[in-house]
Amino acid sequence: MSWTREKMCERASKELEDGFYVNLGIGMPTLVANYISEKNNVTLQSENGMLGMGPFPKKGEEDPDLINAGKQTITSLPDSSFFSSADSFSMIRGGHIDLSILGAMQVSESGDLANWMIPGKMVKGMGGAMDLVAGVKKVLVLMDHNAKDGSPKIVNKCSLPLTGKEVVDLIITNLGVFEVDKGIKVLEIAPDITKQELINNTEADLVFS
Repeated sequence: MSWTREKMCERASKELEDGFYVNLGIGMPTLVANYISEKNNVTLQSENGMLGMGPFPKKGEEDPDLINAGKQTITSLPDSSFFSSADSFSMIRGGHIDLSILGAMQVSESGDLANWMIPGKMVKGMGGAMDLVAGVKKVLVLMDHNAKDGSPKIVNKCSLPLTGKEVVDLIITNLGVFEVDKGIKVLEIAPDITKQELINNTEADLVFS
């Protein structure tokens, strides 16, 4: 049985260490905030200019002026701080963010990341992903193992425009957890998923411990 999105986000939250400054990408990565342990002193950063994001607001308590980079309404904390987008990207480009959790359309066996556009489809822009993968200390990709058409998303070589080359450190999908280190190393497999199923759903070669 493959992991649910909730289980994937819960597993990703275990990569957040005490004292980390963390950027959560648009989409599923934002849900990781729901699983951060209160024991860990983790500070969430949003590239639109906020440090110290709180949990998502309850229905009816949303503030339309308080949003994250994905335009979702969020809450602030007593120690939250607000600043310009320029200052936010200075943090990112200066290497002050410990971990970024991003979605992806493809990840190659060497850690190349494609997550910002599909040729021929309308996009608003590349956003902050290119700065994030170049500036943060560690990149974790959180994504479904296969695309909607069933094609593998962990590939030998990305066919989509790259966000960054050799930037991904860890991949968490609905089928398992994978480390990118001179190939794709299998760290964990989802319950009832066999090695052969994993191989069949992955284009890149897998290294089993």
